[in-house]
Order: sequence, then structure tokens, then C-alpha cells
Amino acid sequence: MAIILLLLLLSSFTLFQGGAQSAVFCDNVKAVASTLPNKTSSSSVHFATATVGQAPDVVYALALCRGDILDDSTCANCITNTFQFMSNATPADVQCFDGGSFYADCILVYNGNNILAAPLSTVGEYDDGVPPFERWNVKNVTGDVPLITGLIHQLLVETVDKAASSTPRRFATGVVDSNTNFPRVYSLAQCTPDLSSGDCLSCLNRLLGMINSTMALRMGGQMGVIRCYFRYDASQFYQGKPMISLGPASPAPVPAEHKRRKSKLWVIPIVLVPLAGAAFVFAFLYFRRLTKQRKGNVLRLEGSRNQDSEGEEQLVWQGKNSEFSMFDFEQLLAATNNFSEENKLGQGGFGAVYKGKLPDGFYIAVKRLASHSGQGFTEFRNEVQLIAKLQHSNLVRLLGCCSQEDEKILVYEYLPNKSLDFFIFDEKRRASLDWSNIIAVIEGIAHGLLYLHKHSRLRVIHRDLKPSNVLLDSEMNPKISDFGLAKISTSNNNEVNTTRRVVGTYGYMAPEYASEGIFSIKSDVFSFGVIMLEILSGIRNSGSKQCGDFINLLGYAWQLWEEGRWVDIIDATLLPKSHSVKMIRYINIALLCVQENAADRPTMADVISMLSSDIMILPEPMQPAYFNVRIGNEESSTTIESCSINDITISVTVGR
Repeated sequence: MAIILLLLLLSSFTLFQGGAQSAVFCDNVKAVASTLPNKTSSSSVHFATATVGQAPDVVYALALCRGDILDDSTCANCITNTFQFMSNATPADVQCFDGGSFYADCILVYNGNNILAAPLSTVGEYDDGVPPFERWNVKNVTGDVPLITGLIHQLLVETVDKAASSTPRRFATGVVDSNTNFPRVYSLAQCTPDLSSGDCLSCLNRLLGMINSTMALRMGGQMGVIRCYFRYDASQFYQGKPMISLGPASPAPVPAEHKRRKSKLWVIPIVLVPLAGAAFVFAFLYFRRLTKQRKGNVLRLEGSRNQDSEGEEQLVWQGKNSEFSMFDFEQLLAATNNFSEENKLGQGGFGAVYKGKLPDGFYIAVKRLASHSGQGFTEFRNEVQLIAKLQHSNLVRLLGCCSQEDEKILVYEYLPNKSLDFFIFDEKRRASLDWSNIIAVIEGIAHGLLYLHKHSRLRVIHRDLKPSNVLLDSEMNPKISDFGLAKISTSNNNEVNTTRRVVGTYGYMAPEYASEGIFSIKSDVFSFGVIMLEILSGIRNSGSKQCGDFINLLGYAWQLWEEGRWVDIIDATLLPKSHSVKMIRYINIALLCVQENAADRPTMADVISMLSSDIMILPEPMQPAYFNVRIGNEESSTTIESCSINDITISVTVGR
């Protein structure tokens, strides 16, 4: 027992909160200690709560075993031993304290205050304002510090995302290999299972946001509150195989012939040495030509930074890291049946997308840039360099590319349910979406945007977010795609003014970008708000339908909101009103996102918090953009197609 207690002391963090309690309170703690271990271990998620006694001596308790502790007896013993450890740690001259012990193999918290009443109240801190517990390794990262700390940050972000989306345990583990002399880093994140996915993500992201520059340099650390916790270390401190593994990117699945060709890979170092003169230029051009002609080679990229004429951060071609496959053109011809119409999935602004099948049965989506596109290569290079650096469950995965003579082709994972617009704007397909699908799609897009804006190593503004650029996998999970127009923000306020022509899709374009060429992360928020309204209503923002006195959905939705007729916005397939409270919240959030002034719009972190919480008080939205775009006087109203979309009668009055 002494050994167990010593291990608990070394591997856990114990917090006592408040002063000494009465003898009755201590008896109630003992009563909790006698039942909570078995109650926790018998739960399918190894989580339990208990309330014993009456005020003022009532005890509220919470226990959770770490997600990798699958054995019931190990879980029960951890809770029992933690109770004993905390009892022994109480000074002999007092009765007992409120207390908590965090993460040896379990967490135990008991308190005289009701820590169980509202999980959201403990997402950020304890009820009495006690800050999160934290412990940090005394040693700092050595070696390639920017690389290693960047990888650790990415590992923590992806572990947090995985934990929030994992059911029913809200638990995830990970590992990253920096491919240097620095050891592997292992990570873990967990929330109490009673938190929703959004609450769990908000809780963990708030903790990550508390990591300062000094903490970020440590070789290991942990931080947590009652409801969520994360930890990372250079040694594996949890059981089982990591659920997430990061490191040098693996090549996409390719047939055996392609793998044999890759064994003959020419590795061409590109070093910019000004003093090399004409000899270097000649050698560089020669090897570049040789690489272009060689089939089955591997394209290597490194995301370095350069300033273009707009003052925006761009990626430039380099010769390191992030390997992925470069396909042969003949291979893609065979996979798509010579880019046949039967295999065509859709048509974009810079080319068509085709379904393909490799000889080993692996399906791919092939985006072939149109040869006549004046900007084709710019978008091709931008998308390859950018998306190769982005990894998130709500972003489409780039498998490789092909660049042969005039052909510029991108190869993605194949997503069988096509794009979001394929469902929401088709009456029959839309009927297959229930309210749970709607919520999952909206929240998934939001999490993908939050990753781009805040948690990726490169702060990315998409600039062309719309339903056709949101793809759906076999389980209807959304994945943001098409990064050809994306930009990286370097300014502190994330705002960029472009001197080039405005690009994108006008129905989803923020007013400050359309009129002045200014774009920021709030531009993507605007596009997200438009998509939310389109998902809820089933009609396009800009289309053939007249919406009351307006030619767009934004003005019509605002008018109905002001008149208290929000139900007229909702598509008939989502009624009856069993989710009416949630629906009105979503309309409120969407209108907040499309407000005319960019400064008034929330960030995506704010949006996710609003989507995740049913008790957060939402601000009233202000006038949306394009509100004044109204229908002019018409000679006749007989040809008007109403925007009423749920069979509820409305009146449309048009002047003579």
C-alpha cells in the first residue's frame, strides 16, 4: 500500500480546496468512498457521480478512470487508493478538506459545492475561481526547437479534436515522431463522458489557449480542470497503441508498379546560392527538366514563407519533407476510363472532377485543371503546397498530384456522397437528411474552419467556402475542399487587402471583400453564415427565387427574423417543431455570421461555443450584408416564385 500511495503522489496532482469541514461532512465523504469506486468501475465508460448528505454537509463527488484503463478492477482500485491517499494527506489536526486528485490512472473530485449541477460551469475553471491545475517538465526542448514545438502543438490539437469527437469515452491518445534526435512525444486528452462533443472541445481548447511561450518549450506537461484534461510527455505514459500518429507524411496507396518506379526516385536538392552563378543555373534547369520527364517520382514540399505583391504569405517550392505521391498521367487515364463523362463527379471553375479506381481497388477523386485556364497553374501550385500542410478530419485529404506537360491534376480521397449542394438543393435527396445530420454537417464545417483559422500551423483564409466545396463521406461527415483560392494571413488582425482582382463566388462573398478587396477570417465566417441559412432553408442565397421583397436569402431571413416569423425560414422536411428551440438558435447564429460589419461577426471559436451550448445567451444580430438589395417595381406579380419553403402561406405584395 505504501508503494501504491508513493506512486500516486508522484504521478498525480492533488488539490485541496477550502478549509476544514465538519465531522458530518467527513462521514459523508467516507460514505462516498465506500460506493463510488464500484459505481465507477461498473460503468461502461468508467465514469460516475455521487451526492451524499444534506446541506450544509452535503458531498458532491465525481470519479473518472483514464480512457486506456479498461480493466474494471484496476479502475476501482485506483479510485479506492486515491480516496485513501487524500485522506492520509489531510493534516491530523483538522477533520477533512474538499479535494481533488488528478490523473494517475483516474481523477477524483469531491466538494461541498455542487460541482455536478452544470458541467458548463466547470469547463473553464472551478466554481470558486481556482485556476486549472498544471505541471510542466523542468527540461526544455532541444534541437530544432521550432520544428519540434510546432509538431507538439499539432499533436495536441489533433488529440483534442479526436477526444472531443470520440464516443462514448471522450478520450484520445497520440504520438508524433519529429524524425530528429528528439524522442517521440506521446499525448492524451480526455473529457468527462457527460460533456457534449462541443463542450468537450471548448473545454480542451481553452486549456490549450492557456499555454504560454515558456510552457510551449517544455519537454512535457499536463493541464486540466474538473471536466477535461490533456497531457504530453517524451515517454509513453498510457496503455495501448496511440489512436493518432503524426510524423513524416506517408505516400498515398498506389499500385505495385508505381511503388517499383518510386524505388528509382531521383532526389534533387534545390539550394538557392547566389554566388553559384551560371553553372548552378544550368544544373538547376537540367535537373528540373529531368525530374519533369521522369515518371513515378515523388514531389517534395516544404511550407516556407514568402511575400507576394499583395503582402500575403505564400508557399514556395522547396526540396524537403512532406512526401506524397506524384501519379503518372497514363495511370490516371486508366483509373478514370480516359476521363469519361460517366466518371465525372462535377465541374469547378478551373476544371472537372472525376471518380477513379486504381488497379488495387482503391478509389480516388481526380481534379483535372482545364488547359485553357489562365490561372490554372497558380491555383494548382497553391492548393498542392497549402493542403499538404493541413490535416484535420473535416478537411479533404490530398493524396498526390500529376504535372506532365500541360496537364495539372490533383488526386484526393474519394468521398462517395459528393458535395453538400448535391443534397440540400435537391428536394428528394434533402428529405434523407434529418435534424441530427444537419447539426453534424454544420458543426463539422465549423470545426474545419476553426482549424484553418486558429489551430493549423498556417493561418488559412479559404476565400471560396460554399456548399459545392464541402464534400461528404460515407457517414455524411463534411470535409472542406478546394483550396485553390486560399490565402495565408500574416497580419496581426488577420486582415488583408488584395490589389488583384476579387475572386470567389458572389453569393458567399463578404461585402468588404466584394467592394473593397479586403478579406480576413471574418470573410470565411460570413460564408459559413450563408451556408447555415441555405442548409436550414434549402434554397440558395442567390438564385431564381424571389424572397419576399428581396432577391437574396439574407434579406428575406432578416425580415422574417425581425417580424418573429423565423419558422418560415425552415425547410418543411425539418418540421414539425420538435427542435424549434435549437432551430431558432441556429438562425440567430447564422444571422450573427452574416452581419454587414466584419467586426460585429463572431470568430469561429465563438461560433462553436454558441453551437455547442444550449444555455449561452446569444446577442441579437444586426442588419445583414446586402439587406438593401430589393426587388424593384414590377408590372405583374403572376410569375413570382415564392420563397416560402415549408408550405406555410405568406403574402408577397408587388407594386403595379
